[in-house]
Amino acid sequence: MKESNIKVNSWQAWVLAARPKTLTGAAVPVMIALALAYTNRGNLLIVPALLCLLFAFVMQIDANLINDYFDFRKGTDDEQRLGPLRACAQGWVTLPAMKRAILITTAIACLVGLPLIWYGGWSMVVVGLLCVLFCFLYTTHLSYIGLGDLLVLVFFGLVPVCATYYLQTGQVTLECALASIACGLVIDTLLVVNNYRDRDNDRRTGKNTLVTRIGARASERLYLGLGIAACLIGVVFVFNGHWCAFILPIAYLALHTVCYTRMKEINHGKQLNAILGDNARNMLIYGILLSVGLLL
Repeated sequence: MKESNIKVNSWQAWVLAARPKTLTGAAVPVMIALALAYTNRGNLLIVPALLCLLFAFVMQIDANLINDYFDFRKGTDDEQRLGPLRACAQGWVTLPAMKRAILITTAIACLVGLPLIWYGGWSMVVVGLLCVLFCFLYTTHLSYIGLGDLLVLVFFGLVPVCATYYLQTGQVTLECALASIACGLVIDTLLVVNNYRDRDNDRRTGKNTLVTRIGARASERLYLGLGIAACLIGVVFVFNGHWCAFILPIAYLALHTVCYTRMKEINHGKQLNAILGDNARNMLIYGILLSVGLLL
C-alpha cells in the first residue's frame, strides 16, 4: 500500500487510520488475564473471553480515530511531526467522515460490551462507560497535561486485565492486580517512546507530556525502569508456584534493554519510529511469554 496513492475516504485510508499495528496493546492485557484465569480455574468461558477481546480491539481503533481527529484539530499533527503519517493530517480521511467513524466505532464498542452485563453484572456498564469517557479525555485533554502514562497504566493494565479476569472467575485477586500493573507498565513503554520522539514538537505545540516535563535523560531511564519493574513484579507468580511466569519474561527484558540502548543512541528524529515498531513487538512477546509461563 503506497501512502502517496491513497484515495480520500477509501478503505486503504481507513486501514491506515485504524492503525492495526497498535492492536497488540489491546490484545496483550486480555491474553494475560485469560491465561491467569485458566490457570486458576482450569477452563475458560469462551463467549465473554471473545467479547472482551473484541471490545478491546474496537476501543483501540476508536481511540486511534479520536486521536487522529483531535490532534489534527489542535495542530499537533502538522508537517513537522516525526511519527507515522496520520489520516486527517494527510487528507486521506475528511473531518466529517472521521467524526462519523468515531460515532460508529464508539457505538459498536458499546454494543459489543453490553452482553458482558450477563456475565459480570451492571458493574460492566460502569467499566464500559469509563473506557469510552477516558478514550475521549485522553486525546482532548489529559495527554496534554502529562497524565497519558497514568491512563495507560489504568486502561491498558488494571481495567482490561482485572475486568477480563473477573468475568472469568467472579473475583479479582492480588496476583491478578499485580499482573495488571506489570502489563500496564510494559504497554506504557510504547507511549514513552512515542512521546520521546515527539518531545520537541510537543513543546512547540504546548502538549506537556510526561517526557516534556522530565526531559530526555530522565525519560530514557524511565523507559528502562518500566521494563525492569514489570519483570520484578513477576516475583509474585513464584509465590503461587508459577516459576515460569517469572523466568520467561526475562527474555523480554533483554529485548527491552536493546531498545533502550538504541533509543539513547538515536536520540532524535524519525529513526525512532523503528524503535516504536520493535517496542510493539516486544510488548506482544512479553504477553506471550507471561501467558505461556502461567500455563506451564
